[in-house]
Formats: sequence, C-alpha cells, structure tokens
Amino acid sequence: MPKLLAFINIFVESPEMDNVLEALGKLENLEELYEVTGEFDIVTLVSAADIEEFRDVLKNRIMKIKGIKSTVSSIVLKAHKGPKCEEEIHSSPIPQA
Repeated sequence: MPKLLAFINIFVESPEMDNVLEALGKLENLEELYEVTGEFDIVTLVSAADIEEFRDVLKNRIMKIKGIKSTVSSIVLKAHKGPKCEEEIHSSPIPQA
C-alpha cells in the first residue's frame, strides 16, 4: 500500500471538462476519480510513495493538464472507514502466536 494518500479537489474550465477527465483517467497514481457538484468540479484520490512523488504528480502531471484552473489538496492522515481501510487490514501480516 502506498505511504501517502491525498484528495485533490480540482477546478476546471467548463469547456475542457471531458478532456480533463480523460487525461486524469490515464494517470497511474489516481486511485479514484469523481465528477462532482458543489464548490469543485472534480475530486480525486491520489496515491504516492512519499511527499516527493506526490509533489511530482501534482505539479508535473495534474497541473499541466489543459483546462485545470487550480487545485486544493488534503493529505490523508488516517483512514477510519472505506476501501483503503479494508486493503490495509487484508494486506497486514497475520500475527504469529
């Protein structure tokens, strides 16, 4: 499992929405990708080995996609419920008695 997970909320220029979604869908680090209503246009869950890889994904891949105006990132400190919690449980070694 990656060491770092982050939600990235993305503002998109409306005419570019389909192109942005297509480009984001091709990025390996994106675990989840949602088109949403509300303040943001897209919400993604990104995985990275560390903060340097996360910076690279954000700065050199996501922010260079034509049509992305800006982003707001939230790094996950701990998952309490959801698929990432289940993966962690299933991938943890079984304690020896």
